[in-house]
Amino acid sequence: MSDNVLQRSVTTEVARNLTTTSKTNPKMMSITPRLLLSLLPWVQVEGGTYRVNRTKVELSKAERIEVDVTTGGASFHPESLRSVPLFSRLPDALVTRMAASFSTEEVSLGNTLVVEGKDRSKFFIIAQGQVEVLSKGAHGSDLRIALLTEGEYFGEIELVADRASDVTVRTITPCVLLTLSRKDLDAILKKSPSLKDDFKKVIDEHLELLSTVNKYGERNIDLVSGFAENIEIPETFVDYSASPREYSLSAVQTVVRAHTRVTDLYNGPYDQLAEQMRLTIEGIKERQEWELINSQKFGLLHSVDPSMRTSARYGSPTPDDLDELLAMVWKKPAFFLAHPKAIAAFCRECTWRGVPPVTENLYGTPVITWRGIPIIPCDKLEIKSRYHSHRWFGTTSILLVRIGEADQGVVGLHQAGIPGEIMPSLSARFMGMDTLGVASYLLSLYFSCAVLTDDALAVLENVEVGFYHDYAHRELGGFDLGLGI
Repeated sequence: MSDNVLQRSVTTEVARNLTTTSKTNPKMMSITPRLLLSLLPWVQVEGGTYRVNRTKVELSKAERIEVDVTTGGASFHPESLRSVPLFSRLPDALVTRMAASFSTEEVSLGNTLVVEGKDRSKFFIIAQGQVEVLSKGAHGSDLRIALLTEGEYFGEIELVADRASDVTVRTITPCVLLTLSRKDLDAILKKSPSLKDDFKKVIDEHLELLSTVNKYGERNIDLVSGFAENIEIPETFVDYSASPREYSLSAVQTVVRAHTRVTDLYNGPYDQLAEQMRLTIEGIKERQEWELINSQKFGLLHSVDPSMRTSARYGSPTPDDLDELLAMVWKKPAFFLAHPKAIAAFCRECTWRGVPPVTENLYGTPVITWRGIPIIPCDKLEIKSRYHSHRWFGTTSILLVRIGEADQGVVGLHQAGIPGEIMPSLSARFMGMDTLGVASYLLSLYFSCAVLTDDALAVLENVEVGFYHDYAHRELGGFDLGLGI
């Protein structure tokens, strides 16, 4: 107001000092919907431990080999060679000599490593890059039957069998490979006749075992069926694993401190201690969801069986890739779990193909679905990028989950009824007050996660989230917009 204008009323600027300001409680950007916590069925765990009993697996499963790639080449620990089922029972001395005989090869994009119908007699371990495995279909076309990535291997059967390969393998990215040829293996066995006998015995036992187990590595149940009479009924039993896995409840804890002067004098309209507790619990719940996905001990990403892992065929997540996951977890799949950027990348691929996914409401939130299975957004499936300044571009993973004890799926674990409980398995305890008048409260959340069978969980790896399609330029009103949408 100008100084020469007569003031006719109290100004709004000073009058505001007499009003009670409307305000909100504190907001926090790191809060997410945490739909995973709502979708998982939670099992009460007494004694803090959950044991998953399974049938005995007679045939060891294939696992990825951890390879260390440096500028000077690639290497792995000799014991890692036992991750190959064919070599799992070899003597230590032979495993050590075989590991020392591997050579490092750098192969360019599009190079054919194995040709179907030809004997290459070489064992490959992928240290870096990706390869595709092809086989002639019934109609003579090359069909991609597998996509292998770092830590996976192929050619072990051809290394010990006198037969031509039944697949073609070629690189789809530049690769670093560790190789062991039949010639190298024969040289090792010739130096020690005893090792040669041990090798032949182990291989023969493995091949014999293959005929007695099912595709999951469990021993076949002897049965008889049909209408024929006078057939002796076989006897059988189902053996159990002698060392079932046990899950101990993990804990997320922190101490909340609040000065009594604050809680005494500034406690309206919002309770200061209640707000401190609320915001801290939100942070605890966010960390709980992160642990359920990323924990080295029980997280979903680290609990996926090697046989239930696959890679995105062309980088970006396509409908074909998600269909591949559905073919792996085909027994009552419950939901996909993906980073919002991965969902956006998938939707771009659907738009490109003209098959937009359906949207449905879940807990009041619109969610994309594929084949009727919801794709749950979760930012705890982190994006790995070479560029720290571009955290929204890189690669991530997409999970597909079956849930529930009855369906041998994935379950969350907690123990409700603990002392000081304010939520199921979450307690708050007063720890006392120091000489400065600051009160302390201990917050503890106990939980874990269990995968009851290997086929309850699958992952799509190496999902690229930064690819965009360039559509043909369109003219609107005689003007070329020139937009690469």
